[in-house]
Amino acid sequence: MTRRYLIPLAVATVLTAGLASPAAAASDVGWRADLSTVDADDNGVTTHDGAVRLDRAAPTPASARAAIRTGFLQLEPRTFDAPVNAVAATVRSSVPAGAEVAVDVRGAVGDEQWTEWVEARPDAPAVLPTFVTTVQVRLALTAEKASPEVSRVDLRAFTTVAAPEVGAQAAGLSYRVYATREGLVGGTTANGHVIVSRDHFAALPSRRGLSAKGTGTYSVRVCASNGRCEWAPVWDVGPWNTKDDYWNPSATREMWKDLPQGKPEAQAAYQDGYNGGKDQFGRTVANPAGIDLADGTFWDGLKLTDNAWVTVTYQWTGSGPAGFIRTAGDPLNVRSGATSTASQVGLAANYAQVRVECQVTGQSVTGSQGTSNIWFRIAAGKFVARAYVSGVSGATAC
Repeated sequence: MTRRYLIPLAVATVLTAGLASPAAAASDVGWRADLSTVDADDNGVTTHDGAVRLDRAAPTPASARAAIRTGFLQLEPRTFDAPVNAVAATVRSSVPAGAEVAVDVRGAVGDEQWTEWVEARPDAPAVLPTFVTTVQVRLALTAEKASPEVSRVDLRAFTTVAAPEVGAQAAGLSYRVYATREGLVGGTTANGHVIVSRDHFAALPSRRGLSAKGTGTYSVRVCASNGRCEWAPVWDVGPWNTKDDYWNPSATREMWKDLPQGKPEAQAAYQDGYNGGKDQFGRTVANPAGIDLADGTFWDGLKLTDNAWVTVTYQWTGSGPAGFIRTAGDPLNVRSGATSTASQVGLAANYAQVRVECQVTGQSVTGSQGTSNIWFRIAAGKFVARAYVSGVSGATAC
């Protein structure tokens, strides 16, 4: 197994050095993280006397099929008076062999909209893709056997000398990758969700795009060759790898930086013998999968009967109006027109983020968000009723 930033000492301190901000920095603020509380957006961790450890029942991400317990402590967002784009972390921790502690950071870019998680590494801060005034920090703990323990995290937000590059596209990054069916009903995903029959979510091989349980901040649009699409939240890590954010350019990709952007390591291993044909855990890769789909997404949303090549759009990499599906639990029908009698051309899972291209007037519908005759076009020839979508502002007429 490839491991980075492990601390083999019984007790060690991870220091982030050489991170001086420019003299004219817009903001430079330090604070100490509150590690005393575990709440609904945390998973697989416990706190005692101000220290964080993996819970004995912490899940092993179902999709990755690797016996590595994983837990997350998501700290409260912190807002600053002036913009920042970097966060450095000093962590006091005890990390046994086979365990790892990481500090992830993201920035708020709108209502319920966030940048991707970026790791603050021992030798470098987390640099966000844009300036923000609100950041959130997440501790990620993993272990094969004995749990790591984090007793203190000191953080510092500031601006870097060079302005970040913002490369968001209106529609978001989109790649053709191989999809497999996750199945594993009764198993637990990386974010703590217990998989149910005909479930609706997706798994990607990196925690950078992992949503907390019951949220869809990081969602994907998956479209099959039959023309059907499903919008689904990313709730698990896998398949095969756990540090392969292949949708990112090599400059920011966590591992496998010599692979082309958009090509999963598993695909390269399977098709080209890359890395000796093995994944990050040393397992022989048996298929080129870049995404795992829950049964409901696979069977009902896309109407697939076998593993297949699909086109995936990573919703959080886009820009423009966006909202979140809000239902009582079942996925929302995606229609070919602005009426409930139009043909069903896909599904949008509860909690999933949808990017809104434009809006039209159609049939009046009553849903979780009230009554409305507005329908949002979320892809060419695909519409959802506004009555089931929260958070959209700024949508224009089609």
